[in-house]
Amino acid sequence: MSTSADDKPGAPTSGRDIVVLQGVRKAFDTQEVLRGIDMVCRRTETTCIVGGSGAGKTTLLRLIVALDKPTGGHIYVDGDDIVPMGERALNRVRQKFGMVYQYAALLDSITVLDNVAFPLVEHTNASRREIRERVVDKLHALDLDASVLSKYPAQLSGGMRKRVGLARALMLDPPIVVYDEPTSGLDPMTSRTVDDLIDDTRRRFGVTSIVITHDIASCFRIADQAILLDHGQIVARGSPAELAHGENDTAREFIRKSGVDVDAISRRREH
Repeated sequence: MSTSADDKPGAPTSGRDIVVLQGVRKAFDTQEVLRGIDMVCRRTETTCIVGGSGAGKTTLLRLIVALDKPTGGHIYVDGDDIVPMGERALNRVRQKFGMVYQYAALLDSITVLDNVAFPLVEHTNASRREIRERVVDKLHALDLDASVLSKYPAQLSGGMRKRVGLARALMLDPPIVVYDEPTSGLDPMTSRTVDDLIDDTRRRFGVTSIVITHDIASCFRIADQAILLDHGQIVARGSPAELAHGENDTAREFIRKSGVDVDAISRRREH
C-alpha cells in the first residue's frame, strides 16, 4: 500500500532484495538534495521512480549505480554495502548495472557493432570474432538482425536506437538494468513499444529493472513498484494502482496533474 517516507523497509535480509537504500542522504555544499531515502528493489521486478523536475531522481540514480557517494546512509547491492567501498571494488559493483540512457546515448561516430561491443572491449579479453558473435546474439534477442551492424546511430529509428542501447547495456549480463527517462522525446506509439521492450527484457533475461521516468503512462504499464520522489524525499510508494487510488493525497494529486487517464491504461502484465 502507499506509504509515507517515514515507513522504512527492513534490512537487506531477504534474498529477493537486490538493491536496498537505508537513510540515504546527499548534500551539495549546504543544499540537501536527498533527505533520508529508504527503498527496496526486488529481483526480477520493475521499480519506477517518478517525480517532478528537481525532485532528486538523477542524484538518486547516480548513487544507486555507484557513480557518486551519499553524504550519509547505506546502499546495499546484492547484499554488500557499497558506501564504504574503494574505487576498485566500486568498479566491480558498477558491472552489476546495465545503463540505458536518455535518447540511448549512442556514439554517433561509430557503428552499431562498435557501440554494442564497447563494454566487452573495455572489460573483457574476448577476441574480435567472439565479440562480434556475442553482439549479433544480443541484437537477435532484441529483434534486430545483423544488417544493422554496419549502420550508424543516425541511420536508425528512435525505437531501434533504444534496442541498440539496451543491447549494449546487456552485454556483460548484468543482473540490474537501469533506465534513465527511456521514453523521453518519443511519440506515444514508440513509447509504448519501449515499455514492451523493458518488460520483455525483464522477463527474457531475468533482470531487475529500475526506471527513472516522468512518464506516468509508462509507469502504470510496467511497474511492480512505483516510488514518488518530491523535494528529495519519498512521499509515496506502492503498486501504481495503490498510488492512484490509495489514501495518499500527494500521489493522487501528482497523477491527476499528469493528465493521464490511468484507469484506461492496459497493464503490461498482471500478478
